[in-house]
Amino acid sequence: MFDRVIVVDWSAANLPTSLTNRANAVWIGCHDAEGGAEWHHRTRAGAEAQLLTLIDTSQSEGLRLLIGFDFAMGYPAGFALRLTGEARAQAVWNWLAGAITDIDNRNNRFEVATRINALFPEGPGPFWSHPSGQTWPGLPFRRAGIDYEALGLSETRAAEAAVPRAKSPWMLFNPGSVGSQSLLGLPMIHRLSQRPGIAVWPFAAPDAPVVLAEVYPSLLAGPVAILANGEGLTADQAQVRLLSRAFYRLARADRLEPLFDAPPEAAEEGWILGAHHAPLLAEALTWA
Repeated sequence: MFDRVIVVDWSAANLPTSLTNRANAVWIGCHDAEGGAEWHHRTRAGAEAQLLTLIDTSQSEGLRLLIGFDFAMGYPAGFALRLTGEARAQAVWNWLAGAITDIDNRNNRFEVATRINALFPEGPGPFWSHPSGQTWPGLPFRRAGIDYEALGLSETRAAEAAVPRAKSPWMLFNPGSVGSQSLLGLPMIHRLSQRPGIAVWPFAAPDAPVVLAEVYPSLLAGPVAILANGEGLTADQAQVRLLSRAFYRLARADRLEPLFDAPPEAAEEGWILGAHHAPLLAEALTWA
């Protein structure tokens, strides 16, 4: 049972986002017994600061809190061991927290991806894609030419097989990509995971006062499109509003537990909360 649900649509923007065009901002949606609310932030640092406040407030009020983030919290099996010497997603978060710099949205994610790729002398490393017109030696512009079998890795996680529309975390740029959001979001997950009372599922049991999880807002693509078009919202704002509402209603109806089932691979790779349950999420939106 959760008393409050927050969903975060993360951003990989390179600069503070526009004051007026909020499509590439970080969006935070919240739903609880008082109703719903959304906020946007021009920088990731601003969003993280609000999340800390929301966590502190929920804990001080004795409310159980679920926070969903729309980026991959793990990588295909074998990557963590290759990068850190430990077959644990948490080791990757810690490594990235020390490698990524992100000041006022100015960040070094492509440099870090290039550095990681260099650890794979078997051929082009696993990360690929960057803005056209830029040159990153060792970071391919296209997927073609990367032999994941030779690297000892899979191109996708089990979670992407369960939700085929979800992109591989190796893809860093272009529409639908999640790789850059992950590189820039996982250092925050590391910081949050060090705070008392916080667990990150499925790497820990979802029984802490605050549970963090990976979500995929496009599980509600149809309702999101209807809301965004009908009310003139950005897709990101519509996503966090509807997904936080759906998870909250499932929690209050005591029907959220099946969504926390995950296969064995999830212990290292992570898992999308709600995978295989898109119809139930959509149904929850129809409940009063």
